[in-house]
Amino acid sequence: MKKLGYLLLLIGLFSCQEEVTLPLTTLDEVVPVIEATWTDKPFFNEVKVSLAENYFDTTDITIISDAQVSILVPGTQERIPFRFNNETKSYKPISNNYVAKVGVTYEVQVRWEDELYSARGLMLEAPTLDSLTYSYQEERLFREEGYYIKVYGKIPFEEDNYYRIRVIENDTLRNDRDDYLLFDDTFGLKFFEEGLELNYPFEEGDKVRLELFRMNKDTYDYFTQLVGLLFNDGGLFSPPPQNPETNFKVDSGKGKVLGYFLVSPVLNESIFIKKE
Repeated sequence: MKKLGYLLLLIGLFSCQEEVTLPLTTLDEVVPVIEATWTDKPFFNEVKVSLAENYFDTTDITIISDAQVSILVPGTQERIPFRFNNETKSYKPISNNYVAKVGVTYEVQVRWEDELYSARGLMLEAPTLDSLTYSYQEERLFREEGYYIKVYGKIPFEEDNYYRIRVIENDTLRNDRDDYLLFDDTFGLKFFEEGLELNYPFEEGDKVRLELFRMNKDTYDYFTQLVGLLFNDGGLFSPPPQNPETNFKVDSGKGKVLGYFLVSPVLNESIFIKKE
């Protein structure tokens, strides 16, 4: 997938007789991109800070390693410091004893140079992830043949129903634009109890792990806008591409910021596909 952190560009317009190429907007200021995750599982907790790039820039992203990062509980003295980890190229809590607790609002703060950025999120209760099953399916309309996985669970909540499923196939995170599995309660949640089928097939011998996140709405909106951006081809009938709306704000300084703060419980379930 394209890197987060993009000044979006106006794509060329086309007429039926002549191709018109417009000059592309370029990034003329330093804009940090913050990807912060705070959960009830220490493995997932980290803050990544990099610099935004132009939309079509193919060079490696620039990692910011000299920021001051912490997570705090507003209204209390609790503050969790982070330090930069050279192996992960991200900021990690100084201790794995710190994790998100249900019902607590957390604030992440990132200070870099003369700027201070922050975002807040409420830790919500986790739904239930019961089991995974799979079955071999012949080729169907919009479905290739192969082994399809169904996810079974239960979501008893009447509000704040915003979810993402991440798929790790043979120890590799599926992270293309088709792999952002997002759902809410727009059409109800009964289908989750009846089995939610993943929309792509797997093969015999695959080991698959699913991670289920329950997000705050602003983070969910960020990811849905990101998916829309990733599917935007810049064509005549596509809307003008734009950055996903961040839930970060600039507390001090005059700069801009991109990115998200995800506060969420995480549920895991794995399955190994054998020949039927």
